[in-house]
Amino acid sequence: MKVLISAYACEPGRGTELGVGWNTVREVARYHEVWVLTRPDDGREAIEAELARNPISNLHFVYFTLPIWGGGWKWGQGAFQIHYYLWQIVAYFVARKLHREIRFDMAHHVTFVKYSTPSFLSLLPIPFIFGPVGGGEVAPKPFYRDFSRKAKIYEFLRDATRWLGEIDPFTRMTVRRSAIAWATTTDTAKRLQAMGGTNVQVLSQVGLLPEEVAQLEQFSVTEPVPLRFISIGRFLHWKGFHLGLQAFAQANLPPEAEYWIVGKGPEEVALYTLATDLGIAAQVKFFPEMPRTDLMHKLGTCLALVHPSLHDSGAFVCLEAMAAGRPVICLDLGGPAVQVTEETGFKIATTNPETAIAGMAAAMHRLATEPELRSQLGTAGRKRVNEFFNWSTKGQFLSQVYETLRSHQRGTHADSSGS
Repeated sequence: MKVLISAYACEPGRGTELGVGWNTVREVARYHEVWVLTRPDDGREAIEAELARNPISNLHFVYFTLPIWGGGWKWGQGAFQIHYYLWQIVAYFVARKLHREIRFDMAHHVTFVKYSTPSFLSLLPIPFIFGPVGGGEVAPKPFYRDFSRKAKIYEFLRDATRWLGEIDPFTRMTVRRSAIAWATTTDTAKRLQAMGGTNVQVLSQVGLLPEEVAQLEQFSVTEPVPLRFISIGRFLHWKGFHLGLQAFAQANLPPEAEYWIVGKGPEEVALYTLATDLGIAAQVKFFPEMPRTDLMHKLGTCLALVHPSLHDSGAFVCLEAMAAGRPVICLDLGGPAVQVTEETGFKIATTNPETAIAGMAAAMHRLATEPELRSQLGTAGRKRVNEFFNWSTKGQFLSQVYETLRSHQRGTHADSSGS
């Protein structure tokens, strides 16, 4: 098939949005001929260097930016969002011209993974897939009481931006014209359905490369590890690390137990202060951001990942932990709740902060005292990653979906001709 993919963010060797874009187009190109619409600004050199090392004959990149204000995405977060919206408009005209020449079978919007901004590729006269897209996740209101005034303003502005996106007629058009609208979480799926989506399905956007899975599988699920928990991510209020610290203090663990927190961000001082106030400063170690290989080694020397995020669309670190054979303790919210199951970790109820903290503390205590449970959860986590979150598996899945949509379209045309 000839497939057109929109990937505003796309770069090899990266995580988050950039990695989602690159890994999707790379895997789809194993089965079909793929043209990728993307920006030249920050990924072109890396893409071309990677293709020089590992050529993919079926993969073609079409680079473009805005004819005026092309570098506007660098002017701050607000300007970045405006640039992204305008780029989607230009992408349609680039795509329409390409379609006249190439006659695509399928169009697919991949990045950004954002449900509240339109993709004008939906106007092309071919089947269109939107997503996976996320952003419909929200922090439960009872948790706002722990937020600073600045954090509460952030959440208000985030909700307002989502609402504006939902009432945008072009966004609603995108959702309604999608043959499939994939949502990263059930929260986003509900928003897409409310916007008129007729075939909305939940599908995580994140995955690991086969070589990454192999690297993480070097860690044993049965050998003893120190009594140590780890959290990894930006120090932001909605990442919930303050909840993890309170749970660790409440878990009634031996004095040698440790809690490692890796990252940086505006909540750093507040987290340091909280650890001191809770009387666990001697057991909590903060580490700055570090190269991924070092980070994975640290993850492999801990017995479990604690990821108490309040509104993640997806969390690569949860997959990395499961691939390393480490159980995950997360809240029953957002992307982590899609990735983690009762067989691979603990999904904690979020009625209010007290129940969430108590639930995480109980999970920490069980993992600290039940080595057989750790091994069982770790083994199941590895199996789940290989079955559902390995990029090679995801590539096969996408190819099958494309084929199904094309067959359906041909059947529809045949029925129309017959009538």
